[in-house]
Amino acid sequence: MPKFIIESRKQQKLRGDAERRLKEGTAPFARISSVGEDALALLYRLASNPETASDALKLLHELQVNQVELDLQHEQIEANEYEVAHTLARYKEFYDFAPIGYFIVAIEGQVIKCNHAGAKLLKIQGEDVGGRPLVSLLAEQSRPALEGLLKALRDGSAEAGCEVQSSAGDGASRTLRIAAGLAPGGATVLMMMSELDGAQAP
Repeated sequence: MPKFIIESRKQQKLRGDAERRLKEGTAPFARISSVGEDALALLYRLASNPETASDALKLLHELQVNQVELDLQHEQIEANEYEVAHTLARYKEFYDFAPIGYFIVAIEGQVIKCNHAGAKLLKIQGEDVGGRPLVSLLAEQSRPALEGLLKALRDGSAEAGCEVQSSAGDGASRTLRIAAGLAPGGATVLMMMSELDGAQAP
């Protein structure tokens, strides 16, 4: 269906809702306080003349309908903003507290953000990871595997994966499985990291 037809129908519905609310007395404000002084002066002149009084009533009604339409649109914008904020908070919670490690990594390999599980896997504080090369958080022998994964993505692969060892900063390293793909736009990599069951290197 053409866009202009959809927009026309939306406008017709909005006007119908505004007129119905005015008639029922349930309009949000049903006021004309936002009307300019010139329009009010014209309305007064029309109302003062018996020959144009009916025109004044029509104009007043039109102004009221327009005002209610604006109020209804404002209500919808506020509702949409609340829904967007609520949805964003929900997905942020899903990301931050997911039981698997999630990373957002620059295409060259610097960590932009990771969730709590990702930080725990690499034994780091989440707030300390931003801007650090991900390879610096892995065992030295695993760095070529991650660099190869990133190169494959830069070269056009939609997805790539590898196994790596975490850095043995506490005397023991973990074997980790990485699955990654390019984010829309190709400037960042979305990466999932998990520990292989029962796999731990000395």
